[in-house]
Amino acid sequence: MAGPLQGLKVIEMAGLGPGPFCAMLLADMGAEVLRIERPGTPHTPHDILARGRTHLALDLRAAGAADQVLGLIERADVLIEGFRPGVMERLGLGPEPCLQRNPRLVYGRMTGWGQHGPLAQAAGHDINYIALSGALHAIGRSGEGPVPPLNLVGDFGGGAMLLAFGVLSALYEAQRSGQGQVIDAAMTDGAALLSAMMYGFKAAGRWSNQRGENLLDGGAHFYDTYACADGRYVAIGAIEPQFYALLRERCGIADDPAFDAQMDPAAWPLLKLRLADVFRTRTRDEWCALLEGSDACFAPVLDWDEAPQHPHNQARATFVTAHGLTQPAPAPRFSRSVPDQPGTRPAPTAAELLRRWGLDADALSAVLPTGASHD
Repeated sequence: MAGPLQGLKVIEMAGLGPGPFCAMLLADMGAEVLRIERPGTPHTPHDILARGRTHLALDLRAAGAADQVLGLIERADVLIEGFRPGVMERLGLGPEPCLQRNPRLVYGRMTGWGQHGPLAQAAGHDINYIALSGALHAIGRSGEGPVPPLNLVGDFGGGAMLLAFGVLSALYEAQRSGQGQVIDAAMTDGAALLSAMMYGFKAAGRWSNQRGENLLDGGAHFYDTYACADGRYVAIGAIEPQFYALLRERCGIADDPAFDAQMDPAAWPLLKLRLADVFRTRTRDEWCALLEGSDACFAPVLDWDEAPQHPHNQARATFVTAHGLTQPAPAPRFSRSVPDQPGTRPAPTAAELLRRWGLDADALSAVLPTGASHD
């Protein structure tokens, strides 16, 4: 089996977070990804974001390193880098020399603030980028401070996935034009883009700047998490009237007129307290027996150990085990181009991969000097 990106040749300049996640997405779908990293970089199966890649250790600051990489770039379709603006240029590997050597190259750049702007050279992390986009302000409980949503919104949703989308868009365009181009994927831009619906709601007067008091931020009693009798939690998202009616029926509150005011924000605080009392009457498993699989828009809140064991996730093989490590499976799914599961086929060595890319023995010896890591 092979994924839909079989034959795509990608060079990844190893970095942190969103760059590796983007490269993992491409490798999961069958792309041949050559990960260029610093000598001495440790390899461990616990680094899930590095799965499915061929590793090549190169000191990019050494004399001749840029020429070696440019020789590889001639044979690649895509390059991904996640350094601060200007770093690749100082290494002699900026877009201009790379596109001169390979005019069809798609050159993907992943940064937090973008390639230009007043903050372009400042250090930062996910929390800073989503703060600037407006997204962080909206996440949290009423009357409390903003809550970091892990690093899902900036690094992975607004960063890596935006870069992957840009890469594939540019590849599609290159089929017609025959020309590559540079992608400026900034996490500030991506986090703002993920917030498009909320900006639309706010423009329509349906969303306020008060966190925890809106439809989808935990303000509504029918869209929130609730503690159960055993201290575990359930998640409710019964927005539509028919789903809300079923939730009321199964929770035994169908005849309580107070809950008729579903869409009245003024009633939400009291109804949240009333519904919290209801959910504290049963354990999470008891609520699952009553509500799971129904149209009440219900799910148990599972931890990292529980999620891979849930029957739905097991039925869909949402998680797989590779090298003794449970990890998310590649997604999405395809009807024909089914990608290999992690661990089922070892990545080729650097020498094997580069031979497939057309490097002869002399070129290989230049790129893989004695003592270089190329497993």
